[in-house]
Amino acid sequence: MEVQFIIGAARPEQFPPEELPEVAFLGRSNVGKSSLLNRLVRSDAIARISSKPGCTRTINFFRVDGRMHFVDLPGYGYAKIPMEQRKAWRPVIESYLAGRRQLGICLLLLDARRGWMEMDLELQRWLESHRRRYQVVATKFDKLDSRKQQQDGLAAIRSHCGGVEPIPFSAVTGQGVRELWQTITTINQ
Repeated sequence: MEVQFIIGAARPEQFPPEELPEVAFLGRSNVGKSSLLNRLVRSDAIARISSKPGCTRTINFFRVDGRMHFVDLPGYGYAKIPMEQRKAWRPVIESYLAGRRQLGICLLLLDARRGWMEMDLELQRWLESHRRRYQVVATKFDKLDSRKQQQDGLAAIRSHCGGVEPIPFSAVTGQGVRELWQTITTINQ
């Protein structure tokens, strides 16, 4: 799979031309957006991963096989960065989400151990009010110790998914990769 970093955009005028369908990776800081992106493209070095929340500070565009763009957005919630900088991200992120004609689907990532938090629900409502298609992804699924924890975690996430089944995902084991690719490929149809 050929993946190329295009740009880390800090302002809307830096967004690349809308030539290809786009997949946006959204979620709280440290939920696993970059890990998911890396696992989907079978690389450990495409999107920067850190255990420290708030490392993604621009909207990062990647061209995948010349067929689509993966777009890694900064996380929301806790991050060790100044509040002013976090507030400055919001209009740039909203400009991207509201204005991109080629945005085919948003992957809304939730930590399977924590489920929905108020900021996740706000984002979900925003996406729905702007008629943006999204798929909920339950990340870090391998960190749930038992089958019961996995079932309970998915049930809690499912309760706010409006009938759409969340996809359990593990960057460690690769669980969910096939299902996510099936979902992503529908944006080209």
